[in-house]
Parts: sequence; structure tokens; C-alpha cells
Amino acid sequence: MPIALDATYSLGRNLSGVGVYSRQMLFGLARAHPEENFQFCYRSHRILRSLGDALPRNATRRLLTGVPQADLFHALNQRVDFRARRTVTTFHDLFVMTGEYSEAEFRRRFAEQARQAADRSDLIIAVSHFTASQIEQLLRVGMDRIRVVPHGIRAPDRIAKARENLVLCVGAIQRRKNIARLVRAFERLPARWRLALAGAADGFGASEELRAVEESLRRGDIDVLGYVSNAELDALYQRASIFAFPSLDEGFGMPVLDAMAHGVPVVTSKRSALPEVAGDAALLIDPQDVDALADALSRLACDDALREDLARRGLERTSTFTWESAVERTWAVYDELR
Repeated sequence: MPIALDATYSLGRNLSGVGVYSRQMLFGLARAHPEENFQFCYRSHRILRSLGDALPRNATRRLLTGVPQADLFHALNQRVDFRARRTVTTFHDLFVMTGEYSEAEFRRRFAEQARQAADRSDLIIAVSHFTASQIEQLLRVGMDRIRVVPHGIRAPDRIAKARENLVLCVGAIQRRKNIARLVRAFERLPARWRLALAGAADGFGASEELRAVEESLRRGDIDVLGYVSNAELDALYQRASIFAFPSLDEGFGMPVLDAMAHGVPVVTSKRSALPEVAGDAALLIDPQDVDALADALSRLACDDALREDLARRGLERTSTFTWESAVERTWAVYDELR
């Protein structure tokens, strides 16, 4: 059966988590099922022209307006502009609908788009059980139409043994990522420690979070790096001794798995999807409690054995999250609609 996928989010060098997911699904499905006819669809002619020959042999290119001839359409980021014969939609998160993490007009448009996507989908893929429960509660979708397919992770080429006194946080600087509280907690670590913030500073509430950095008593020990390349990010993971991810709301939390795959012990939130992803391989804290976050950072900074134990457990944890598994579980969803 012809299978069309919205490949728009897979393009560009500065990929978000949705972009990474999209690229892994597109090329993973095409590799795993070379006998199938895939149609990768984009939202503009300009994008089509820029692709050249960078596609699997069994994938053709179309504009989204040409998709209805496909037997199945997979919307990879909770946006469905039309219906094919059968439609699958992946939902990554619904935090925009649940907190003050965006402008009111954006929240309204997002909610409208999410409800439309849910209504037009025969089956929905949620990237976590937490996201599945939000889809059920906020969009009034029965669990019988939702399938949970977690993200995967790619193991790095190497895992560093020698580490620096560095706390690393990866993600866009915005209110939801809770950077201001992380900075206040970091201030209580010994002076030999540094904090690196890797991520674009263009999210909602970024100016408030950056103000906390600029006003910090430890400003000289905090590096605001902006967006970093994959190679630069890998180098940061190799240097870091602690990974801090005190986000207030995540539909999955890929940076947690990235850190674990690099052998970095993790401190993260005990809310949203993060406990589901981290399991027992991280220190879980209330992200709104600066004292709890500071205590967790201090424990890791002062306890080599604890860091080694969490690093080991983190590596074991990541073995259960593979893109190959995500691809095959996605294919199983398609099979339900054949």
C-alpha cells in the first residue's frame, strides 16, 4: 500500500526533537521495509527542490496536497491538513494546552490544530504513556485509538572516563525548561563547578530565564552556549559529570536518554513523562523545589560512587530504547489499518 509521511520537520541542520524523530522514522521505515512504496511529503516546492537525491530508493517526493491518493498518511507532528484513506498521527506533547508556556493566541491555535488532528486520525501514536493520558483527557480520545511508541536513542561512538566538574543542561532556554531555578540551585555547588546551558535562547519566557543567569552570583561560572552542533553536543556530554534536566513539562525528554547513553548521571523532574523515561536510573526531584534540586546536585558532586552507579544504570536503561524498536512498533500500527 502507498504510505505517505509528512517529512517537513526532518529538514535542516538545527533539528528539534520532533525533527530527530521524523528523520529516524522516515529513513528507518524505508530501510526496514524496502518492498514498500513510501511517499515523503513536504509543504513547499522550495523544500522539494532543495532535497536533490537525498532519499531512500523506495521513497518518492510529493507536496502534501498530493497525498490523498495514498492508502495511509502518517502525520509525524500532530498536524493533519486533510484525510487520506487512513490516517495515523504522532503526538509528542500537549504542554501548550496545560501551562503558561506560550502566548494565549498560540495556545488557542495549537489546541484547535490538536483537536482537528485527533478527530481526523484513525489511530494516534503517543511517544509516552504520559502523553497518551493527556490525549485522552484533553482531546477526549479513547485509549482504544492510542498506541504508545517511545523514542529511541543512538549510542555514541565512545564514552569518556575522565570528566570535568561540569553540570550540563540541554534544551531551549524557555520558561518550561526551568533554567532560573537550576541556576539558583547551581549557585550552592562548590566553586570548582561550572554550568553549561546548551540550547537556543528563543523560547517563551527566555528573557526571564536569561536574566536569572545574568544576575547570578556565579555568572562567571555559567556558559550560555546557544544552539550547538551534534559534534559539539557530543563533546559536552563527554566532558560533563552531571546532567541536569529540571523541566516542568515534557512529553518525552530525549536529552535525558542522550545523557544516559553518554554515561552521564542524571538529575531530572519527577513529573510529566520524565519519570517514565528515566526509571530508577536518575535522581528525581520536584522541579519547583530549588532546595531539592540543589541537594541532588550536591549529592552527585560529592559522591563518586553515586555518580558511577547512576551512570551504569543509565546505560542499562538506554538499551530498552532503540529506533529500530520504534520503527517496528510504528509499522505494527500501520498493520492494524491494512
